Amino acid sequence: MTLSALPVRLLTCFSLLAVGLAAPAVHADEAEPPQRTISLTATGEVDSAPDLVEISTGVVSDAKSAADALEKNSKAMTKMIAALKAEGIAPKDIQTSNFSIRPRYDRPEKNKPQVLVGYRVNNSLHLKVRDVKALGAILDKLVSLGANNIGNIAFGLADPAATEDEARKLAMKEAIARAELYAEAAGVKLGKVISINEQGGVRPYKAVARMEAASAAPVPIEAGTTTTSITVNVTWELE
Repeated sequence: MTLSALPVRLLTCFSLLAVGLAAPAVHADEAEPPQRTISLTATGEVDSAPDLVEISTGVVSDAKSAADALEKNSKAMTKMIAALKAEGIAPKDIQTSNFSIRPRYDRPEKNKPQVLVGYRVNNSLHLKVRDVKALGAILDKLVSLGANNIGNIAFGLADPAATEDEARKLAMKEAIARAELYAEAAGVKLGKVISINEQGGVRPYKAVARMEAASAAPVPIEAGTTTTSITVNVTWELE
């Protein structure tokens, strides 16, 4: 290496280092300022009279043998399904939700083996009743035909789309009103919407019915109201 070459190399390294240090400053000058935004959450609710009720019903049958329990249960269920169709319930609205055959045992005394005493057949249906006013009479009919397991009654809407759209409008209207209020108080203006996120739906009204025997009059069932609730989270730019 000669002495004359050394300054040239040092100068080159220094020049490259200077360029590297200057580059971030150029990019920093070109960076955009952070976006100013406002986000608000609002809920819209619509109450409406239900036009659909879903219930669980079925027959629990006991007998000494599994075959006898199944035969007893099948006869009762066949009559029930025929009666439901006669009441105007469409086949598509009648669905088996549970079926089981289980042995039954006496509770044994301490340190003694279980004793088989028979079998139990459980057959349950999930029903959709589209004539809410007919529900009481239908329940009475079911019990008279052998239904001994009725419950999980839930009132809702057959087509919730219209009420969901109305709830969306109410939620958005509330979100806009509150956003404008905050923007005015802060001395700024709302810009364009950046994002809208939604959650919610129909909240069915639920009741429970447990019936052991047919009553003289139709079972009193109150349908109440169903609430359709939509919550939106909206983000705007601020000007």
